[in-house]
Amino acid sequence: MDTKENTPFPREGQGDGVGILDIKAFLDADEKKDLLRLLTAGSVDDGKSTLIGRLLFDSKKLYEDQLQALERDSVRVGNAGAGEIDYALLLDGLKAEREEGITIDVAYRYFSTNQRKFIIADTPGHEQYTRNMITGGSTANLAIILVDARNGIITQTRRHSFLVSLLGIKHIVLAVNKMDLVDFDQTVFNKIKEEYLQLTRQLGIEDVTCFPISAKQGDNVVERSSRTPWYEGPSLLEFLETVPIHRDRNMTNFRYPVQYVLRPNLDFRGFCGKIASGVIRKGDEIVALPSMKRSHVKSIVTYEGELDEAFCPQSVTICLEDEIDISRGEMIVKPNDLPYVGRSFETMLVWMDEEPMNRGKQFFLKHNTNTTRATIDTVEYRVDVNTMERLEGRDFRLNEIGCVRVTTAKTLFFDAYSDNRATGAFILIDPITNNTSAVGMIVRPLEESETNELAVPTLDLKALGIGEEHYEAIDKAVRSLAKQGIEIKVIK
Repeated sequence: MDTKENTPFPREGQGDGVGILDIKAFLDADEKKDLLRLLTAGSVDDGKSTLIGRLLFDSKKLYEDQLQALERDSVRVGNAGAGEIDYALLLDGLKAEREEGITIDVAYRYFSTNQRKFIIADTPGHEQYTRNMITGGSTANLAIILVDARNGIITQTRRHSFLVSLLGIKHIVLAVNKMDLVDFDQTVFNKIKEEYLQLTRQLGIEDVTCFPISAKQGDNVVERSSRTPWYEGPSLLEFLETVPIHRDRNMTNFRYPVQYVLRPNLDFRGFCGKIASGVIRKGDEIVALPSMKRSHVKSIVTYEGELDEAFCPQSVTICLEDEIDISRGEMIVKPNDLPYVGRSFETMLVWMDEEPMNRGKQFFLKHNTNTTRATIDTVEYRVDVNTMERLEGRDFRLNEIGCVRVTTAKTLFFDAYSDNRATGAFILIDPITNNTSAVGMIVRPLEESETNELAVPTLDLKALGIGEEHYEAIDKAVRSLAKQGIEIKVIK
């Protein structure tokens, strides 16, 4: 790939009489590129770091000082032959990683081509670093699962594929690496491909694309290889540049968690936040949760000016036609499309803390802009991530995954993670250490008959002889208590 051909703006003497670099045009074009977040996963020595290093090297996305340091480190560390480059050293930056030849921490690399921007997360393959892989994959659109052509589908491949399905990543690339060590045998590739497709069908993963590659020698990574004439598909980079991801976002269910109430003067009152999913237009009818009060969108304000419509993941300020008391942690949605509203739900949980789970402890639960107290009521089962077998329920230890039931002190507004990643995910925080104890992906709300939660106190205003003139003051008091984690049900 020629560097000059990849130059996205005209040089002196090129184009229609352009004599200087048009920096503004370049920046405008660069800003309009979409972003693909991807992770790599595989067993030890499958070549994850080498693949990403080769991708950066062959696409000419390394600075000169990076290249010099890579050549120097390749000689010093000694993992490459004479005159060769060890591409894995671009990502395995920790001393322990280089000494042991493994990936421990998640390494992120950014690069771009004329078509798209990329953020790559190189995640560790060891089972004891499962939480690192979950962290790296939490925002990914696509996952590259590497397999050694000599070994085929192994236990780690099944584990990584299960974790990818758990995270809801919709696009999977199976990269059958080290094809040079099996003489680029098509039969070997086809056997591994068919076995993996059977696995992904069991996991409910629909979009899977398979590539025969050699990360070390560059076959089918950036350029298509002449050594695989039987393979008619694109190179890996060509695929990454064109895989459609715009449909991955939930543009159907409008969810707007309020982050901040903006009141710079008496004439302006807006609700600031990031659109979690869906689309909102000027004039649309909305409903505020939990008050269930309705209004219409008066304006959608941004730094650049007002918009007629906005969509996820834009950050905007929404102004309403009516004065409605809405505060941080509450949610604006559309009347005919409500999320689940409740305090109890079933969720898949990944334990991230060195300290084992303690069901007697109250955690802080952070869900979008909402934070409340929460307890883990029941452990339904644990999952053996290597075999996907369900095991008996007990308190989780580091890196363990399973299904639990959670009850919160304050009402949440949520969707199933499979329907909406933005409103179906949360984290549990240890109130003493402030460590992230677990991450959760909500499966479903619990029916009242399934919950172990304490009864919510009820205030019947009519039975107490309280008139309508006091309703507004009582509503404000109840909302104030709810923000402190104390819920009271009011009957009018």
